[in-house]
Amino acid sequence: MTETETRLKALMLRGLEGDAPAYRACLALLGTRLRAYFARRMAGAPGDVEDLVQETLLAVHLKRSTWDSSQSFTAWAHAVARYKLIDHWRRRKIRQTLPIEDHIEFLAADEPEPSVGIELDRALASLPERQRILVSDVKLTGLSLAEAGARAGISEGAAKVALHRALKALAERMRRADG
Repeated sequence: MTETETRLKALMLRGLEGDAPAYRACLALLGTRLRAYFARRMAGAPGDVEDLVQETLLAVHLKRSTWDSSQSFTAWAHAVARYKLIDHWRRRKIRQTLPIEDHIEFLAADEPEPSVGIELDRALASLPERQRILVSDVKLTGLSLAEAGARAGISEGAAKVALHRALKALAERMRRADG
């Protein structure tokens, strides 16, 4: 087990037991690793790196109950990141492949500047219900905007606008939490 795995797993386990500072530290360390992981794969679109980091952290937070604590945390988190990257490429109609073995690179990433984790539950809870549902449906479940809009009873265009506003609001809350 690597030092990163040991540290992240311990922090996540403490976070799952209700230790908020440990959970924030877990998300911060994971965010650092994710930035390096996505930056290497998104050299042509560095502006998308932070969006992918935030989407992945959000997914990790919302799906944390699906992680089997007897298994590797970093492998699970890497799988979430990998799927977020593939979804990003699909949305942009980019044809790329990722070897399944590249999780080793994820664990060995250089640490860029540290980031501060936030309570994602509170950030999501602060969104209006429709926006919260759209974020979950599109960014976590993987529904298309048309599908998510239909579930919410709104048009695809309205879903796109609402989702954009929700992500913008979440990003602003995260920036305020960092500062």
